[in-house]
Amino acid sequence: MDVGTQYKIKNNQNLKKYLRENSYLYKYLNRGSISLQEIEFKMKEAYKITSQDKFNRFINNINMISKFMDMVN
Repeated sequence: MDVGTQYKIKNNQNLKKYLRENSYLYKYLNRGSISLQEIEFKMKEAYKITSQDKFNRFINNINMISKFMDMVN
């Protein structure tokens, strides 16, 4: 694994945590058969921090506020 990849992992706490939970991925990173971008995408899906997930949470919050306002009126 090159130094740049190690630096990115060290500075991204979510990625570091994901790799510790799925330590088998280190093997693929060392062999070069999987890229760091693919692992970052898997991490974002697992922790639900993709832009789609953020948008869905935003919509859910708006719906909750709307329902609360309906109850108040």
